[in-house]
Amino acid sequence: MEYKPEGPFADPCPTKTRADLEWDRILEALAERCASRAGKRLARALPFASTRAEALTMLSEVREAFELARAGEPLPSRDVAELEEALDRARIGAALANEELRAVLGLLEAARTARQYLQSRRQIAPTLYAACATNPELDAVARELAAAFDPDGTLSDRASPRLEALRAERRAVRDRLVRRLEDLIQKHEDILQDRYWTERDGRYVLPVRSDAHERFPGIVHATSASGATVFVEPRVLVETGNRMKMVDAEVAREELAIYAALTARVAEDIESVAAAARALAHADVRAAAARLARDLDLTFPDVPEDAFADRGASDGAARPASIVLHGGRHPLLALDGVKVVPSDLSMSAGRAMIVSGPNAGGKTVALKTLGLAALMVRAGLPVAAREGSRVALFDVVLTDVGDEQNLHKNLSTFSAHVQNLGQILGETRPGALVLLDELAGGTDPREGEALAAAVLDSLCARGGTVVCTTHYEGLKALALGDQRFENASVGFDLATMSPTFRLVVGVPGASSALAVARRFGIPAAVLERAERFLTKEAVTFEQMVEKLSAERRALELAREDAEREAAGARAKRRELDGEIGRLREKERAVITREGEALLASLRRARDDLKAAQSRLRGKPTEEDVRAAARVMDAVGQKTSIGGELELRPKEEPPARPAIDPAAIRVGARVYVPRLRAEAEVVEVLSGGQLRVAAGALKLTTSIAELRGTGAPPAAAAPPQRRVDLDAAADPDVPIQTADNTVDLRGLRAHEAVAMAEQFLDRSLGAGRKVTFFVHGHGTGALRDAVREALRASPYVARLRPGGPSEGGDGVTVAWLKW
Repeated sequence: MEYKPEGPFADPCPTKTRADLEWDRILEALAERCASRAGKRLARALPFASTRAEALTMLSEVREAFELARAGEPLPSRDVAELEEALDRARIGAALANEELRAVLGLLEAARTARQYLQSRRQIAPTLYAACATNPELDAVARELAAAFDPDGTLSDRASPRLEALRAERRAVRDRLVRRLEDLIQKHEDILQDRYWTERDGRYVLPVRSDAHERFPGIVHATSASGATVFVEPRVLVETGNRMKMVDAEVAREELAIYAALTARVAEDIESVAAAARALAHADVRAAAARLARDLDLTFPDVPEDAFADRGASDGAARPASIVLHGGRHPLLALDGVKVVPSDLSMSAGRAMIVSGPNAGGKTVALKTLGLAALMVRAGLPVAAREGSRVALFDVVLTDVGDEQNLHKNLSTFSAHVQNLGQILGETRPGALVLLDELAGGTDPREGEALAAAVLDSLCARGGTVVCTTHYEGLKALALGDQRFENASVGFDLATMSPTFRLVVGVPGASSALAVARRFGIPAAVLERAERFLTKEAVTFEQMVEKLSAERRALELAREDAEREAAGARAKRRELDGEIGRLREKERAVITREGEALLASLRRARDDLKAAQSRLRGKPTEEDVRAAARVMDAVGQKTSIGGELELRPKEEPPARPAIDPAAIRVGARVYVPRLRAEAEVVEVLSGGQLRVAAGALKLTTSIAELRGTGAPPAAAAPPQRRVDLDAAADPDVPIQTADNTVDLRGLRAHEAVAMAEQFLDRSLGAGRKVTFFVHGHGTGALRDAVREALRASPYVARLRPGGPSEGGDGVTVAWLKW
């Protein structure tokens, strides 16, 4: 096992567990999604949480990275060089090379980008910000390094004044050399192999023919491969070439000094630089975990407080660890692109789940799914299950899965299995998740069954959370008499003779060995003989299990049908809700259009009234008066109760008695429900039709529609100020013009009375029938004085307040005697 616990939070993944569950494949999948070499290295050695708080923090970091990526703002990560060795050299004072310093610059720039990204999202990713934020003072170091290098990576002339001067001198010396070389080429063209110059060992040379080099004074530095060309440094350029070499050496020394100074600047903040490197690797791993969660459809489980809650406390208390996976899937199968059938898995401490069923039905997959979920949560990774899953933080995951035959140690499969069981028994305690595949298999079935039952009993007594797979009937029967044990099975479809891979809790599974053998071509005669060899108990138990499986399958089909019907009902409900919404929208659109049409009609009516008023101003003709009366009559019909512009809420009129047809005659008073008003019969037509008038409004109606004027007693009206005026209905509609109107507003009472009497005299002389006196509302004193004078005048037949369109109580209308 190679597992040596060091406390309640020791490494949960011993060597065998790591191999059995293929944990390294999970880590490799995580590393493949990292962008940097440091991130890949960290992912392959991903640590496990030591406390529940640390595990929750790790999960929170991945969740925040996942949410950022889902929002289209993934955590920035890029490949930065690993600088551990370079930083160690900087710590001891060694100067870093050009490439190393530029790698530090790249690291600092990436750290600044990540810090600015997290700073702007601090409210939505606080945990990531706390884990990956770097020292902002490193920006000054980055600026100094950036100023020292050109875009192509070479050390810039700006790195130091001396370097700039030396490089300027070097360029000047080289220019002199090149000019002299070109002159020599022109002068000695006849002995040169070609018209060019070149460098050999840092010296400037000309290609001289080997048969003429004695005629060209200088120093030979090399020859061509054929020997036909000798590369000669002209003697006249030797001194200049020497100066060139000396300047190059000074430039190199100055560059080394600059590199040493830059390294010293980095060393001043070496720990912050190292922390930035670790933060970038950490952020890279978290971003990779978010990508893994997206690719494998992983979710973040609840981590109950019973995990590690009191384990190791002074009172020795330990709460049971549990694991509940809704729709759990094996993440490695999903990683391989295999379509995984999800299963619900649930276990708690001190209990054992016994998984049975046919071979290749998914029993081992269920074991590994549980184990990997426990390890992934301890490593701060989401799990392959649906939302609402719950995974405790187990101290250790102990496994015995697969064939452990070891020829080097002279161990058979069973011997290795038993040896491993002994180690597991020694390490099992509360907080241990134990996964056993084919417990006590590979030996005599009766003895193996007894050993398996004893091992399970001991593991549960030690407080372990145990899941095992088996074909032993005795283990399947344990759950019938001991509540610590629970059966589970993987399904097998007898119709198709294939496993369903779905785990069902509470029902044991049939091994279906004979059914599988029949499917793969074992002769029927052989199978019949095999059935005869089976004991009566075995046959009965197998038949019982198959019956339970068939009933369970029937229940599942019924449940699926019910779920489909419920889904159909929900879809129909959504469809009906959508149709209701569409009808409501349509109704609102119709109301809007009708409202717009009503407003347009009101505007036209207002325009017609304005036109009629403009015709009546000045000296209107009789035709203008009649036309204005027709316009006002039409507007009145539209805006009156029941008219086409009726906008007020309609109230149900009080019940009135039916009218006697014999009482219908010209001049009779009737009630018209359509108008909600009384009217006078003005003409009796044939066919039960008649024409009535309500004020200026005239319409044709039928006798059947009319009601009598008698009405039930009405509620007492609120008391009103009595106005001693004639309020009888006007026989015609008075038309107000500038000629028949006098404005008395602003005058004293006696002045207004005198002007009114003068206006009455002029109106009688002009032959007017009606006059309008505008006195306004005010305190009412002017109104009362004017009306009192008019009431006492011998020229006034009757008077009334103005109507709503005439100015209301601020106007008095008076009819003159003739």
